[in-house]
Amino acid sequence: MNSPKVALVTGATQGLGLALVEGLAQRLSTEDTVYLTGRDAGRVAQAVEAMPAGGAEVRGEVLDVAEPAASGRLAAKLAERHGGIDVVLGNAVMRVGPDDDPRAIVHDYAEVNNFGTTRLLRAFAPLLRDGGRFLVVASSFGTLRHLAPALHDRFDTLSSLDEVDKQVAAWRDAVADGSARAGDWPGFVNIPSKIGQVAAVRTLAARRRDDDLARGILLAAVCPGMMNTPTSALWWDVSTAPSPAEAANTVLELVFRPVDPAQYGELVRDGAVLPWR
Repeated sequence: MNSPKVALVTGATQGLGLALVEGLAQRLSTEDTVYLTGRDAGRVAQAVEAMPAGGAEVRGEVLDVAEPAASGRLAAKLAERHGGIDVVLGNAVMRVGPDDDPRAIVHDYAEVNNFGTTRLLRAFAPLLRDGGRFLVVASSFGTLRHLAPALHDRFDTLSSLDEVDKQVAAWRDAVADGSARAGDWPGFVNIPSKIGQVAAVRTLAARRRDDDLARGILLAAVCPGMMNTPTSALWWDVSTAPSPAEAANTVLELVFRPVDPAQYGELVRDGAVLPWR
């Protein structure tokens, strides 16, 4: 008999994260558990209460990925409770609008999107069971083609997650003090941030690849594509874009289909690998 499965989604009180929780719960069995997490306890409780009946049990946990010790604490709690984890979907994100001053928001932005990602990877990747999935939600901006060639070495073939954090911190500080404007960094902070997320996945995957593939584990970044959300509408015309629920299906396909070794450690969109270089 298969052991009950355990899944966790971060940034799950609205939008894509909420759709991912619902999709997982519908596809898993009543013996399984999906953890819906977010930084606000009230919103977590509301989201859990609103989940449709049937499928896996949905449980709420408070997780603020910007808090340095939070991912480790929750990982230890779930390890004690379940012994391991089968699915982790890293979706927590701080959104930025066209009117936001990058210098004013970049510290909080990197704390959530980038350091939050590396903390989640450190805390939960060691808990993955055989056949597990760890997917970090990124975007098609997360490839080196969107970065000036002079900056490619900053994120390519890094040796550790600590080195990824170091490079992200250097970019963050350059934005904050204004020196990024005089250099080769793009003005849209989402681009270096997403590249940093994908670099984190690639860096950890390089160390785990052989063992993970032997155990049927997939570690990858995933681009769900443009979605019709209020935040996206601030930047683009998304009137014909898929809803979060529709976009969630492309992510969930990677959870439930057999592992394709070509996707391991890569950025995947609609089942295809987006070239890193």
